[in-house]
Amino acid sequence: MPPLLDPTRLARYGQLALTAHQLVEGFLTGVHKSPYKGYSVEFAEHRQYYPGDEIRHIDWRAVAKTDRYYIKEYEEETNLKAHLLVDASGSMAYRGKHPSKFQHAQHIAAALAYLLLHQRDAVGLMLHDSRFRQVIKPRSHSKHLLQILQALEAARPGGETALADLWHQTAEQLRQRGLIIVLSDCFGEVSTLYRALQHLHHRRHEVLLFHILAPEELEFPFTRWTQFRNLEIQGDQQLVDPQQLRKDYLANFQRYLNELREACGKTQVDYHLIRTDQPVERALGIYLARRAGRR
Repeated sequence: MPPLLDPTRLARYGQLALTAHQLVEGFLTGVHKSPYKGYSVEFAEHRQYYPGDEIRHIDWRAVAKTDRYYIKEYEEETNLKAHLLVDASGSMAYRGKHPSKFQHAQHIAAALAYLLLHQRDAVGLMLHDSRFRQVIKPRSHSKHLLQILQALEAARPGGETALADLWHQTAEQLRQRGLIIVLSDCFGEVSTLYRALQHLHHRRHEVLLFHILAPEELEFPFTRWTQFRNLEIQGDQQLVDPQQLRKDYLANFQRYLNELREACGKTQVDYHLIRTDQPVERALGIYLARRAGRR
């Protein structure tokens, strides 16, 4: 595996690439090692032959067809395949007084992709709202990082969500055991989410859930008449007196959190509540500490 990309080169690919490098750089010493015990290699791509390249890597079939010299590049096939499931539905656009939930998810996903590839693990990306918008299959090649970062940076939150259906679909499609990292505000019926988590657990996937919420959703600090707007359905809005709602809202929201944590516990899912008023480094630190503890 080639070394980590030089941050001066990463600057060409946008702020997200630089942020990923900065977040990961301080955590690399002492983190868990990949379950990497011998490997095979698989074909990755062709590139043009340059003087000094080993002749044994020339693809002679390509030469016969094109009359040009191409080198076959390979990547290591790892034991761990990680899938980043990033919720890009409309509710993730909520920002309050802090960066939006989706921005938080972007930076956590970028940093984890950077870290996993550094460890020679394969990582892929699944961006979704009520359907999968973009699916990038897991690979361990260093160039793969830029594809993931560019997809994250180009994405914009919008549309409705259907988490449980997508988790079921993921369980059916990913037959090989892997690491599934979910980044979402997890708005949905807990009973349906629980059944989907059971499905993933039945497939023997290891699931890590970053539950990303804004402090306003957790604390409901509104005191004046406020117009609440549904970020997933246009035109759905309501003007209410939050002081009349606050007690019931907080009780219901706490019940929802407790039920979701319990569902994760029953299905052996690593659950982490991440607030958007807390640094992304904290989320990454929690992840690394948990992974390191399993070595």
